Amino acid sequence: MPEERNNTIIQAIGAYGKNLLGFIRRRVKNDADAEDILQDVWYQFSSVINAGPIEQTGAWLYKVARNKILDKHKKHTETLIDDMLPDDDDDDLSDFKAILLMETNTPETEYVRNLFWEQLFNALNELPEVQRQVFIWQELEDIPFKEIAERTGEPIQTLVSRKRYAVLHLRDRLKELYEEITSI
Repeated sequence: MPEERNNTIIQAIGAYGKNLLGFIRRRVKNDADAEDILQDVWYQFSSVINAGPIEQTGAWLYKVARNKILDKHKKHTETLIDDMLPDDDDDDLSDFKAILLMETNTPETEYVRNLFWEQLFNALNELPEVQRQVFIWQELEDIPFKEIAERTGEPIQTLVSRKRYAVLHLRDRLKELYEEITSI
């Protein structure tokens, strides 16, 4: 059993380590913070792997990484969501993205982020496996279509099409949440 656990951890590090570190680096101020967060993610992964198998290891790792990044940013000054929204009625997605990815952390922003990620993962679970997997690899794990095509043996256009269907579903499914958040 310990050998199987170690193999699972080693395989996960090999499969996700480089991309996960890149994902974290893009969201923190310096490499030292990124490496600390990555170490925390692997520590949590090694602790959880004893409890049972994780169905979507990549999605789990990226979710934990996002949570660790958010924890790291909790010490910043507080900002209210009202302060972040544009004064005009411009339904610009970049404003919504700014709310979700901002560095400050208040109870309000924490709630919105958690609600968003919960709804996103619920909507992802509604997708057919092939669409869900392409979306997760491409958007959450930052894996290029070319590499996904090599992994799966599928043509790039097929993968692009699957991702498109996933995005359309997610847009439709998350539209109400977006409107609710941006009309605060």
